[in-house]
Amino acid sequence: MSQIKLVVNNKPQWDAMLEEIFVRIAFAHKQLEQYDDPSEIYRFQGEIRALRSLAKLRDKVNNE
Repeated sequence: MSQIKLVVNNKPQWDAMLEEIFVRIAFAHKQLEQYDDPSEIYRFQGEIRALRSLAKLRDKVNNE
């Protein structure tokens, strides 16, 4: 856990990671809007959920 703290508490690294996460969430949203197959929709929803949990990693690590 201490290795993760080094990354999430390094502001330039964390900000760059968050920027990439939000870019990927936006891309997944665009993909989600284009599909009507339920399995693809669930896949993109899962991807967005996983990316959002990564965006919350800093709070989780620092509160433990």
